[in-house]
Amino acid sequence: MTEHPEQPTPPATPHRRLDATSLRGLAHPLRMQIFEVLNLDGPSTATRLAEQLGENTGTVSWHLRHLAEHGFIEEETGRGTKRERWWRRVPVANRLDTTDFRDDPASHGALTLYVHQVVQNSFNRVTSYLDQEWEDEWRDVGTVSDWSHLRLTPTQLKALNEEFEAVIARHTPGPDAEPDPDALPIVVQLQSFPRRAGGAE
Repeated sequence: MTEHPEQPTPPATPHRRLDATSLRGLAHPLRMQIFEVLNLDGPSTATRLAEQLGENTGTVSWHLRHLAEHGFIEEETGRGTKRERWWRRVPVANRLDTTDFRDDPASHGALTLYVHQVVQNSFNRVTSYLDQEWEDEWRDVGTVSDWSHLRLTPTQLKALNEEFEAVIARHTPGPDAEPDPDALPIVVQLQSFPRRAGGAE
């Protein structure tokens, strides 16, 4: 499971596999919301984040320091003042493999919270898109789709996901590419998982 895949990273970007300590450092609803905003919208301050998320500035500052201690974000040096620090996401692609925690009951709570919050964040992005007013040229090209009649083996499902990732990679511009002036940030969400048939145990 790749954490926050909505922000593609260049091939040269380092990767980090989340362990029990780093998972507990991130697995909090507000910390994950803060991390997502920094991931999607770029650097920000505690004050700006608090206004955006409807939280107390002191609370946001505490969670920012916690994220920094675990290496998820860092202060943007040379910007801001002593009283107003700017924070940005560390350019590392975080990867979480749920099988790493299969025999670690102490991490079960953090893992459950993390996975559920990832799904909640994805749901919130979809509902925000649907609730906002868009010009027809954008409304007509967005999609919220569901395919539920596939029957695949684990190997086939893995191959399907890898093909989707390859398509996204082909459409991801390089780090030096100049964006088209008409382009907007695009969110691509993919959920693919097995379903137990009705009555199955």
